[in-house]
Amino acid sequence: MKFDKNLWSKESGNQKMSKFIQLDKRTGETKSQKSQARKLGRIPAVLYGIGKDTLNVEVNEKEMLDILKKNPRAILQGKTADEKVMPIVIQNIQKDSLSGKILHIDFQHVNMTISMDSKVTIHFAGEAIGLKSGGVMQVELYEVEVRCMPDVLPTSMEVDISGLDAGDQLLVSDLIFQDGIEVLTDPSTVMIQIKIMHEDVEEPAATEATTA
Repeated sequence: MKFDKNLWSKESGNQKMSKFIQLDKRTGETKSQKSQARKLGRIPAVLYGIGKDTLNVEVNEKEMLDILKKNPRAILQGKTADEKVMPIVIQNIQKDSLSGKILHIDFQHVNMTISMDSKVTIHFAGEAIGLKSGGVMQVELYEVEVRCMPDVLPTSMEVDISGLDAGDQLLVSDLIFQDGIEVLTDPSTVMIQIKIMHEDVEEPAATEATTA
């Protein structure tokens, strides 16, 4: 379905690089040294995109968890040990498969003068009207990939789904972004649908014909 007066989308702010993250020099490169750093609340990390060089750094675990909770795709202001400040994003996070504890982070330097590809998280607000008539909501996609200049990248998008009736679908093409943001995800992709549940009709048992 297409957006109507009961369905809207709203971008939740643009990137402002308001959050600093200190990129300290690694205290050690061996496996045991990295393990010891983690015990002290430090996460080993690497920063890519600074010319041909990469920087081996470590960050404060508590600060990173706070950033990840608020907006894991935020453009951060990374401050290196030599006092250089640069825009960076989280490129990849490695976690322990059992504990979920962060083991390593890849950061990527961001060039603010050229467009970048990123993903925008979609938050669904409201209760679909179709649920009241027995429909069942099925969410297929929580994020879309976009291309835009770093300073206009939305932190997230909120979509009101209260106008979705039983049998309706919300497609990627229904999302409304501001000018300058190109959506890379296939526009025909279903994000959410309200399925119609059909009750099974019990057929009467067949009766055997009797002969006199």
